[in-house]
Amino acid sequence: MRREGAADSAGTLWDRTRQAASREILETALRLFVEQGYDETSVAQIAKEAGVSQRTLFRYFGTKEDLLGGNQERFGRVLADTVGEQSADVDVWAALRAGIVAAQGLHDSREQALDRFRLLRDTASLRAGWLEKGLRFQDELLPLVKARMGAAGRGADARARAVLATAFACLDTAVMTWVDRDGKGEVMDLYDECVAAVRG
Repeated sequence: MRREGAADSAGTLWDRTRQAASREILETALRLFVEQGYDETSVAQIAKEAGVSQRTLFRYFGTKEDLLGGNQERFGRVLADTVGEQSADVDVWAALRAGIVAAQGLHDSREQALDRFRLLRDTASLRAGWLEKGLRFQDELLPLVKARMGAAGRGADARARAVLATAFACLDTAVMTWVDRDGKGEVMDLYDECVAAVRG
């Protein structure tokens, strides 16, 4: 009979193996996307280069788009969780900024972030998908933002949605400006400049 500690160690080893395989697939996909273009790179080629079957690849990643940066849904979860965890005395803009900082921290490195954002900028299908996800993230954040704003009554949704739309537009502008500058400076400094411009 296996001891509990042995089972825990095996589970940890299995988790580490999965994480290593996932990282290898992601790095292979990003390299090929950068070298060849997103639309020009097939899932079959990524699987072959990573040394796995297509079936295994899809066990780790549900769609080709997920191969760009892991799971973009994780961005939304981290964003919402961080906004929700902010203390009650933190205003809505500061809470959203904290969420964005936490989500940006999911990138493995500045270089990978730059490659991913450049692909988003230059690939129409990826950009459309990212903007659509942004709208979904805003819907998920809406109750948190309304509560933090104390928004109630007629027009409450509109006011909260306006804040969210502005924050996401500022993030998008900051990221694209950062890409245009070849990764010089900090995304969040650019974000702060954008927010100051619209709030001023």
